[in-house]
Amino acid sequence: MAVQVYGCNHVVIEVTDAKKAVKFYSDVFGLKMLRGGEGAAWCKLGEHQFMAIFEVERLQPDRVKHFGLMVSDAKQIREVRRKLTKKYKLKLQPNFRCDFHDPWGNRIQVGDLSDESLVWLLPYQEVQKAGITFGRSR
Repeated sequence: MAVQVYGCNHVVIEVTDAKKAVKFYSDVFGLKMLRGGEGAAWCKLGEHQFMAIFEVERLQPDRVKHFGLMVSDAKQIREVRRKLTKKYKLKLQPNFRCDFHDPWGNRIQVGDLSDESLVWLLPYQEVQKAGITFGRSR
């Protein structure tokens, strides 16, 4: 029997201050905090995924490891970029629409539902609920 993967259940990030990380991710992305589980904090990512925030004494930055978050549209991408650069004084990665390293060195890519090359990865019901439609070329 072949194994069928339905998606990613969760991602884990490491931080030196879980309380500050919760405030950061709640502020920038409006993430809802959940209870229970491993780690210092859990936050809901979309309908069926979560991010676990683990507090560690010493960070060990990675060179290319990262994960991507999807927001609804370009307006929300602009809002994320504004908060990251103005409020948190973070630098965006050059040559990317909205890639950044959080205050603990975790790299995050932010895309939106208008990017047809990414949206197919979402459950179709999620796309329908968001009201996203794409023109068809014949």
